[in-house]
Amino acid sequence: MRFQAVDKTNLVEKVEKRLLDVIRKNHLSIGDGLPSEIELTQKLGVSRSVVREALSRLRMLGVLETRKKRGMIVAEPDVFSSCGRALDTALLNKSAQEDLFEMRLILELGFADLLFLRKTDADLEFLEKIVEKEEKTKSEPARIKLEIKFHKTLYQIAGNDMLLRFQCLLNSFFREAVQREKKNKRYKGNATHRDLLEELQNGTPDGFREKMRSHLSPHLIRLKERSKGD
Repeated sequence: MRFQAVDKTNLVEKVEKRLLDVIRKNHLSIGDGLPSEIELTQKLGVSRSVVREALSRLRMLGVLETRKKRGMIVAEPDVFSSCGRALDTALLNKSAQEDLFEMRLILELGFADLLFLRKTDADLEFLEKIVEKEEKTKSEPARIKLEIKFHKTLYQIAGNDMLLRFQCLLNSFFREAVQREKKNKRYKGNATHRDLLEELQNGTPDGFREKMRSHLSPHLIRLKERSKGD
């Protein structure tokens, strides 16, 4: 593997970038090893502390990991590992929170084809039990919990791990949005979970999209009002 020395400005960032370039240009795969810290220090012409910090950053991103007797190896990045720690309502401004929730709306309006492609009888039976419990409950906290469970199950049925993990990350934002719409007296959309389930059981992807759009109408109305205000 060939390395080029880096200049002395923004050393950690430059070493981090140089290491990523080395991984790409040498077509290193998951499990392939990197030289030791001492070797990297010599090849890059920087101090060992700078190399150690750059490697630490790449470990935090999931690009690298340390293995006993093997040292630093290339890992499979976890695209949600870093953002998951930062996705806290208290740490994000209102605009960022709104953008994240809009992303969720986009996903739920768009995954109908995946649902119809991958749904099973067991999935539909599970959704039926959720809907039955929701229709019977008189507890608002329990109803919100079932609301979240219904939507999470849809993501599970879609069978895309990235989508499911994104949904899990946004649970707190979703809960707050539901409570906000209730406060604004726009809590219920025109389509219920029962309507969504029946469409999933006997309808079409296009029909499900229309039902989902109707179900999410309180949130969509608020987005339109927000756009007018801007």
